[in-house]
Amino acid sequence: MRLLEVEGLSKSYRQTGGDSTLAVHEISFQVDRREFVSIVGPSGCGKSTLLMCIAGLIPPSSGTVRVKGVEINGPPQNLVLVFQEYNRSLFAWRSVLGNVLFGLEVRGKISREAEEKARHLIGLVGLEGFERHYPWELSGGMQQRVAIARALAYEPEVLLMDEPFGSVDALTRLELEDTLLRLWKDLRTTILFVTHDIEEAVYLSDRIYVLSRRPSRILLRMDIHLDRPRNQLSTRSDPRFVELRNEIYRQISDETIK
Repeated sequence: MRLLEVEGLSKSYRQTGGDSTLAVHEISFQVDRREFVSIVGPSGCGKSTLLMCIAGLIPPSSGTVRVKGVEINGPPQNLVLVFQEYNRSLFAWRSVLGNVLFGLEVRGKISREAEEKARHLIGLVGLEGFERHYPWELSGGMQQRVAIARALAYEPEVLLMDEPFGSVDALTRLELEDTLLRLWKDLRTTILFVTHDIEEAVYLSDRIYVLSRRPSRILLRMDIHLDRPRNQLSTRSDPRFVELRNEIYRQISDETIK
């Protein structure tokens, strides 16, 4: 049984005057347990819309999303979405520890063991020693680490990520990519990752789906057979990495100039 199945998913938005805009058109794909799968495509093609439908935050116009064979009709407990805008998703009145504990509190886990788990997750994302700091006292990259730790505290079966590193500087982005890969491996989680950065998708993923311009459909499925663990220098200089990046770029460029 597939962990996550998206079948024939389409989404239209109703406009003033009764017209509608088709954003996503009959997209189907699957994600297996412990896979790292990315979605890339031209700007404005509907990547975030697709992810919001999968997360159960907006209803699809047609098609289905199933987790472990069960169709979802709202936000399921076993999927968690990490947004790009980390400064809006964190609770400003809660410390780092308080934010991560929230992910456990909503699951009814309020105990010394819960605090120990929250502290463990904070350590895993590299923020040990910052437990009592508040979001405004942290850099953007540190805030996004808090958001990731809080999402993991929910113990999701699938972690959905919507361009989570798009608002940080280039060096911080590379550090966060490696942190995410380490967490993915150590916690044996499953990740569906949306990004506009082709190199990021190739670096992180087991498989990539390339979307067309709006209304988006799947243009290409690309399996990434690069050695793990990945390394920012050796992996990105591998001729296979360059070939994969260039093929995806050609697909997206051809869509953009249509």
